[in-house]
Amino acid sequence: MLKLFWVGLVAFEHIYFLYLEMFLWTKPKGLKVFKQSLEKAQASQVLAANQGLYNGFLAVGLLWGMLHPNPLIGRQIQLFFLTCVVVAGAFGGATVGVRLFFVQAVPALIALYCLFN
Repeated sequence: MLKLFWVGLVAFEHIYFLYLEMFLWTKPKGLKVFKQSLEKAQASQVLAANQGLYNGFLAVGLLWGMLHPNPLIGRQIQLFFLTCVVVAGAFGGATVGVRLFFVQAVPALIALYCLFN
């Protein structure tokens, strides 16, 4: 049950990231979360929307793994997408800021740990 909570949390996070990056990027909430000016946000809006779409793919993959009728296949799907999230979070932590590592990679690492125990 604990593993479903953590995998679901990571999926929910990525749905929220999709929403922030695709729909709120140039809005006050998006500007505040990503600590950027309106001008910078407007210039990068298309890139952010693309990034948001990829976050949606990660969320859908995790949900697919959680709902797959064969638990062994579902677990493998979850392992793949959680690993993708960890890699993305580690890269973001190294290139954007350490906060990104803690927000994105750490919950996925906890979910991976739960899948193995």
